[in-house]
Amino acid sequence: MKEDPRHIHISEYSYPLPDERIAKFPLPTRDQSKLLIYRRGEVSEDVFTSLPEYLLQGSLMIFNNTKVIQARLHFRKETGALIEVFCLEPIQPNDYVLNFQQTAHAAWLCMIGNLKKWKDRQLKREMTVKGFPITLTATRGECKGTSHWVDFAWDNPEVTFADILEVFGELPIPPYLNRDTEESDKETYQTVYSKIKGSVAAPTAGLHFTPRVLDALQEKGIDLEELTLHVGAGTFKPVKSEEIEGHEMHTEYISVNRSTIKKLIDHDGCAIAVGTTSVRTLESLYHIGVTLAENPYATEEELRVKQWQPYEKYDQIPPVVALQKILGYLDRNGLETLHTSTQIIIAPGYNYKIVKAMVTNFHQPQSTLLLLVSAFVKGNWHTIYDYALAHDFRFLSYGDSSLLIP
Repeated sequence: MKEDPRHIHISEYSYPLPDERIAKFPLPTRDQSKLLIYRRGEVSEDVFTSLPEYLLQGSLMIFNNTKVIQARLHFRKETGALIEVFCLEPIQPNDYVLNFQQTAHAAWLCMIGNLKKWKDRQLKREMTVKGFPITLTATRGECKGTSHWVDFAWDNPEVTFADILEVFGELPIPPYLNRDTEESDKETYQTVYSKIKGSVAAPTAGLHFTPRVLDALQEKGIDLEELTLHVGAGTFKPVKSEEIEGHEMHTEYISVNRSTIKKLIDHDGCAIAVGTTSVRTLESLYHIGVTLAENPYATEEELRVKQWQPYEKYDQIPPVVALQKILGYLDRNGLETLHTSTQIIIAPGYNYKIVKAMVTNFHQPQSTLLLLVSAFVKGNWHTIYDYALAHDFRFLSYGDSSLLIP
């Protein structure tokens, strides 16, 4: 019987993180960040450009190609009050691509800053987008937990919602940086391979990669593949409950192409994941395959990976078989891409199926991401974090990186 992680006390996953150790800005050259190498219990350090030297030729490395959107919108009321509307996920239409293409109306689930100042009336803002003067209105709908349904409308069919965010939105850098977004963040808070708009936070392990590192990986004979997980604001949600059973994981939307799944099968269901978002997606694929093994005609809704599913529906099918079940599902439905969502929580007691090594930054104390790392290194996370604290590593989104090989 596997260990049930629900009764893990989050207080056991704490460490001292002084504010001066949190990197407020990235280094001038991305790939000159420090790289901690953890291999089978041993810790050393290098510079990020050396990453390819530590990987086996013929390995498969998988990146999250999501792009951060300028999701914060500011409206000023006639009274002078400033209200922030932070777009979290699309509701109508609920597909990211379709929503960004809307030319008159779009609805999103949003967090509202200064909510008490937003009474019944519509918020309005005049702006010029692509040379067109438009009026954008925001109307608040029902409350959903800590978020609200917000309807956006504008009066020019030449302008898409993506255009509005591009001109009017502000990039949402992490709250723990304790500073305003600067113009430079528009470039430095995106990976060099970002393509698919939808995240409200960057997959930060990818921020260290440059074209020369990517070229060096390919020269080493490492296969590079991409998938998409749109990072939600829930990634910053602290664990407030004493035991993690009381913490509700956020839902994140994933899409994985048939070609990536085939490549995974070619590599015996083994991959090096860049970032915890890639980890969550790859491990979710296994559990989607388990669902399809039980029910080949599962609906898209039934394929969603629930928070505790890996601990409840435990199956010993090999990863390659699970991945083949997904290919079969795509074939039956005439699909090129798997679209679904995951709420998976990876914590000590979890048995990794696909991810054999990971590149990741240093995470906040008492976070679900620290639980994910601990599960990967069999509880030995203190060794890694003690070394990083003692050797001047920079922490969190703009900080340094690590390569973990358990």
